[in-house]
Order: sequence, then C-alpha cells, then structure tokens
Amino acid sequence: MATTAYPFNPAGSKFGFGAVDIVVNMYTPEMIAEGRAPTDEKFRDKVRVEQSHRRGLTLEQYIEKMDRAGIERSFLVAVRCGDLRVRGSTEIPYEKVHEAVQRYPHRFSGLAGIDPTRGIAGLKELDRAVKEYGFVGAHLYPHWFGKAPDAAIYYPYYARCAELGIPIMMQIGHCLVYQTDRRLPSVGRPITLDQVAIDFPELTLIGIHLGYPWTEEMISVCTKHPNVYMAGDAYAPKHWGPAAVHYANTFGQDKFMFGTDWWVIDPERAVTEVAELNFREASLRKIMRDNALRVFNLKS
Repeated sequence: MATTAYPFNPAGSKFGFGAVDIVVNMYTPEMIAEGRAPTDEKFRDKVRVEQSHRRGLTLEQYIEKMDRAGIERSFLVAVRCGDLRVRGSTEIPYEKVHEAVQRYPHRFSGLAGIDPTRGIAGLKELDRAVKEYGFVGAHLYPHWFGKAPDAAIYYPYYARCAELGIPIMMQIGHCLVYQTDRRLPSVGRPITLDQVAIDFPELTLIGIHLGYPWTEEMISVCTKHPNVYMAGDAYAPKHWGPAAVHYANTFGQDKFMFGTDWWVIDPERAVTEVAELNFREASLRKIMRDNALRVFNLKS
C-alpha cells in the first residue's frame, strides 16, 4: 500500500520548483548487504563516495536528502549489471524498485534494467515492468555486456521499448574500473547511437553520463536526431564542461536532462553546483524538470 508520507515542499527548492533526477541507484542497506552494488571499495574511493553512505541509505533517508536538494522525484534503476552467469555480475530486482515506488509514488518512478542475454524471458519481464509495475523507462549498461549500443543483441529490446512507448537510457562514453578483478571495455562511443536512432525513429534514446570524454560527439548525435537526448549524470555539474553547459543553456535546452547516478554524485552537491552555473531561467527549468516530465510522459 502506498504511503502519503514525505510530500515534497517546493519552498525548500533553490529554484522555486521541484527538480527531477533521472538516474538514481537504489542503494539501500538491504541492497548493499545482499551484495547488489556492482562496484568495489577501490571504485568508491576513486569517485569519493562518503564513508557514511557506503552501507546504503534507507528510502526515507534518501528522500530527506532529496528534500534538502530540492528534488521532487527520482527515477530508481532496477539495474542489471552483466550476465548473471558471469562472476561479478549483479542486479537490483524489478520487484524491489516496484515496492519502493509503491511506498512513495509521488517521489519515485521505476526504470527497468536491460540484460540482453535473457532473450525472450527478458522481454516478458520488461513488459511486466511497464504494464504491471508502471515503470516509466528502460536502462542499459552496454559495457557490462561488452557490446556497443548498435549491436544486434540489443535490437529486440529497442523494438519492445518502442512498442511500449518508453524511452531507454544507456551509459554513453567510457567506463571506469568498477571491480579490480573484472575490467570492462569502453564500448559506448556516442556515434554508435547514430545507427540505432536511424533504425528506430519511434524510440527515444537517452545517452547518460554526458558521453564523456566524447561529449561533443554526444551533442552532435543529439543535434542530428530528434529522438536522441543526453543527461549530465555521473559527473559533478562543475565538471560538465563548457560544451555541455553551453548546449544545455542554448540550442540544446530541450534535449538535456539532469541526473546524479547516485551514489556517484550526491544530489545536494549536484543541485548546488547547477545553481552556480547561472543557467538562463527557461533553460534551467527545462533541464532540471520539464524535459524529464515530457520525455518520460509524466504529469507536471
């Protein structure tokens, strides 16, 4: 049963409206205790995850953090990191994210992680996530499967997302070393979305993680294709770079969205740094809220 606790108060927002964070990992104490985080301590040291966060935050603790940041809604990823038959792979089950969304439907929405190695079974799970659980989009980590976004193995999932009318986001750019004893290839050059966008004009594609270090390439693909977007998650806004900031503030203001990839970036830090970038008022509202609501078909 849904709870009505923790309503959002826009008075606490730096911007006068509630922001939307489109990429959040559900790292609760339960998920951490079950070993569902795909990173090791060396990675957490590298991205400077606070020690107090490494054992996870409860949903309620995270909502309190959202409130301090002025974030009204976060998209929780039911992440799928690799083929579960391979050591080091892990996932957060769809059911766990569904339970969180049911408890706090006004604060969370669900994203269905994609594991293309599951074939037809995975497609059926995606159907259930959208039709029964109300998930608003899909999420893919290509590097965990060692194949670029334009590989044939993903195409059935792209087709199903298009049929379901949901966007799919995926990490574009390079990847770090998440586990010392398992190094993944950086397969996500932004230009690989070019062919996918051509083959699936009805499908909304979102390149998350800025496409770094190929950010300008990511911008070029967004500019070419009306169905391709990008997001500034996983990098602190002060490190987004001049090209991304200019794009989000000007000719790309309708194609750029805000995210954190928590726990990589703390939402309180992220919102503070966005405020310091001095975006135009209209651009700021689009990238922090309105674009996400439109792209994911949510009510304002």
